[in-house]
Amino acid sequence: VARARATSSTLYIDTMSALTHAFAAPRVNPGATLAPARRGTRARARRVAIPRASSSGISKPEGWTPPTPQKFTVSEGRLGTVAHSAIPLVLRAGTGALINGWSPSLVDDDDASVYSIARVAGKRLAEASELGPRPATPIEVFEYEGSPYCRKVREAAAVLDLDVLYRPCPSGEAFYRPAAKAEGAKTFPYMKDANTGAAMTESDDIVEYLFRNYGPRAGDPDVDDMDATTLGVPFMLRRGGITNLTCYAAALARLKGLKARPSRAAAAAAAGTPVEPLALWTYEASPFTKEVREVLTELAIPHVVRYCPRGSAKRDELIAKTGTFQVPFLEDPNTGVEMFESAAMVEYLEATYAL
Repeated sequence: VARARATSSTLYIDTMSALTHAFAAPRVNPGATLAPARRGTRARARRVAIPRASSSGISKPEGWTPPTPQKFTVSEGRLGTVAHSAIPLVLRAGTGALINGWSPSLVDDDDASVYSIARVAGKRLAEASELGPRPATPIEVFEYEGSPYCRKVREAAAVLDLDVLYRPCPSGEAFYRPAAKAEGAKTFPYMKDANTGAAMTESDDIVEYLFRNYGPRAGDPDVDDMDATTLGVPFMLRRGGITNLTCYAAALARLKGLKARPSRAAAAAAAGTPVEPLALWTYEASPFTKEVREVLTELAIPHVVRYCPRGSAKRDELIAKTGTFQVPFLEDPNTGVEMFESAAMVEYLEATYAL
């Protein structure tokens, strides 16, 4: 099995290198985890202190004004980009678009402050979910957008409606990538959970860990002995050929978010004053968010993703905050900018952080 997985890894790396000349981290070996993560095992890694974040030296472009949000509208000239970004959504069968245990129903309450995709005759479509306890602080993941294995973890986090602090580690990134390796991570994704003290690599183990601790079976006395099926891990996120095959295909469809580019965020991190993490409200399957995440990765900008799939209560939070629900929504504490519209976000990030 290990030889078969290694052969698959080699084929993927050779293909990516030939097509992009942007070599990324190789497939994690099943034995490379910091400690066995199955059956609920929690590992404690060597902690490397990341300096306190600072917004020093970062400012928004002169005269920048966030655009007015336009629901269900593709910016002029962007239809091809959005369609291309939707290919992974199709290949992965929409995994990450719905919250775990999503269940719709019609209710009599027509409270306009509550998100609903449909309202009629004093009724609204309510959406229920099946989740476990919520972590007190965001889970931390070192990863990069173009990795098929990192994608599995992102999709699991979206399904479980978690908030995750991402520290981008594309090929050539010189701050978060070495910090993760100094803690013992040999490959990516690398997850740390300050709520439990767990730290691990291996995407399949991370997915099962998240369901074991934050899924609907969390708290069951025998949860540590449950397999993925019993834990309720969706079929498209379970160990096996179909998951890896479609994640590979989704990565090859875009070939973005693999290699670091010079940025003000990287320069600030190298100087010991990394920028404050941005906040991105979205769900993993959104084609409008794909390019934004690719730029955040390539420019090594740390960011918290506030996942809000269908059925998430965070959709109500975003309505309360902005008066509407639309994703992606970006908040930059380094400049004070808050904005909708993915095309404008890409322009903003390039103008503010790229060198």
